[in-house]
Amino acid sequence: MGQSASTAAISSRREFNHSQRYKSKSTAVISPMHADESSAELPDGTAYDYISNLPDECLACIFQSLSSGDRKRCSLVCRRWLRIEGQSRHRLSLNAQSELLPMIPSLFSRFDVVTKLALKCDRRSVSVGDDALILISQKCRNLMRLKLRACRELTDAGMSVFAKNCKGLKKLSCGSCTFGAKGMNAVLDNCSTLEELSVKRLRGITDGAAAEPIGPGVAASSLKTVCLKELYNGQCFGPLIIGAKNLRTLKLFRCSGDWDKLLQLVTDRVTSLVEIHLERIQVTDVGLAAISSCLDLEIMHLVKTPECTNLGLAAVAERCKLLRKLHIDGWKANRIGDEGLIAVAKCCPNLQELVLIGVNPTRVSLEVLASNCQNLERLALCGSDTVGDVEISCIAAKCVALKKLCIKSCPVSDHGMEALAGGCPNLVKVKVKKCRAVTTEGADWLRARREYVVVNLDSGEAEHQDASDGGVQENGIEFPPQMVQPSVASSRNTRSTSFKTRLGLLSGRSLVACTLRRWSSGNSSSRNS
Repeated sequence: MGQSASTAAISSRREFNHSQRYKSKSTAVISPMHADESSAELPDGTAYDYISNLPDECLACIFQSLSSGDRKRCSLVCRRWLRIEGQSRHRLSLNAQSELLPMIPSLFSRFDVVTKLALKCDRRSVSVGDDALILISQKCRNLMRLKLRACRELTDAGMSVFAKNCKGLKKLSCGSCTFGAKGMNAVLDNCSTLEELSVKRLRGITDGAAAEPIGPGVAASSLKTVCLKELYNGQCFGPLIIGAKNLRTLKLFRCSGDWDKLLQLVTDRVTSLVEIHLERIQVTDVGLAAISSCLDLEIMHLVKTPECTNLGLAAVAERCKLLRKLHIDGWKANRIGDEGLIAVAKCCPNLQELVLIGVNPTRVSLEVLASNCQNLERLALCGSDTVGDVEISCIAAKCVALKKLCIKSCPVSDHGMEALAGGCPNLVKVKVKKCRAVTTEGADWLRARREYVVVNLDSGEAEHQDASDGGVQENGIEFPPQMVQPSVASSRNTRSTSFKTRLGLLSGRSLVACTLRRWSSGNSSSRNS
């Protein structure tokens, strides 16, 4: 009996102490600074607002860590939060329809420190005009980045006034606008700190020999990136590219005209290029030979340029020995193959990423690549008729540093998966798409043998390819129709091929594009069930 009473007393004391500790913790949470509950209330009984003691700068830092939606909700709390949220917002995106004009003064009175502005208009709507852009430039003289999309009412006059008011501009991106060479030259003549210029479908450039040259202007000395897309007369930007002595990145997408001569002039005077993208432009081995003069070149994308052959690729490889990333879409032309890839393998030991689409390498070139490029970490083989189990076995045995492998529409079977199970010790992710001989059992077996390797399998039937048709472009790379993949996980065998093709074209996504985006961001995704 005595022991029972003693035990009950001890239990009672423990419960009491536990409840006291719980109460003290709860009080600490509710009342910071260990204050009494009575001190947390004002004389009239209302709760004390500790946030009111926070300086505006601290509250602004908190707002900057929130999402755009949360910031909008916070601005509705009180007038102080509305003011601080507006004064700490540096990035703003507006629907640039004509109805925006009367709201500009009040908008930029609230958001008075905006440095990054996007004006986007629906193609079916009437966009803002010169009056709106000039008014914005007067309110945002510290603007550093401007993006214009489908602002078809802007003219050369409006761009000229804008450039004079916003001379600190560092990045300009315009697409589907109608101003012309005079407006672009105004920006280049006034914005001496411009570093990035991206132009897509600029409608106001005059066709033919009467086109006014663009550049170089005072921006030539600071310009580091030039990206030209879908320009009928894109070569009028030649003086700008040639005059940009510190240019590091040049991207040309679907621009008409013969680019060999211009590339020769560019590479003779611009020696600082480290990244070049050429997609669906008229360029031959002559242009590639000119690019070989860029000895510091590290990244090259050669997409759907059927006149480029092994000879041109070898010329680049022999002189550009610092090459780290190489993307080739051969468009099934069979102009680039083992010979060019062997030259890359022998001359570019720093190669880390290799993407081959519509190219037919064999074990001969893959073995040299694996042996000489010891830093090769990312490899994608897509739409190749020659990459089978033998080639995958070679990769598994030789590519010691390989971390991520993408195989699509290749004659690979479960035997290739078995080879991967015993090779590539650093492998972390494998994607297999439309390789009909690879079964679910083979993928499951690879998962079981390599527990820490993420294996993604989609064994849908390969779609018919027509080299004359356009492809789907993602992140600057355009793929043939057989590369199309629906963005939603609905590509089951029960769905018709035509439906999958339509869905893929609408979504504009592909397996290779998603893979490259994740690789470039360095974000390793979790294992898919």
